[in-house]
Amino acid sequence: MRGLLMALLVSSCFVVTSFAEAGQTRVRGYTTRRGTYVGSYMRTTPNRTRLDNWSTRGNVNPYTGKRGYRNPW
Repeated sequence: MRGLLMALLVSSCFVVTSFAEAGQTRVRGYTTRRGTYVGSYMRTTPNRTRLDNWSTRGNVNPYTGKRGYRNPW
């Protein structure tokens, strides 16, 4: 019984983690044409709506704490 309970707890943690990370994409670091290095960072996964992006007014970037400022319309 204890083993089954532990297995359920562990599997539910993986499900919650995968849902929380579903809308995020890591961008690899790169060098611009001018030679400036841009480090890797996280962004929202591209989709067809502008309302759920971190830069849209009313949203907050969970990594930087900055509030969104762009008008979605």
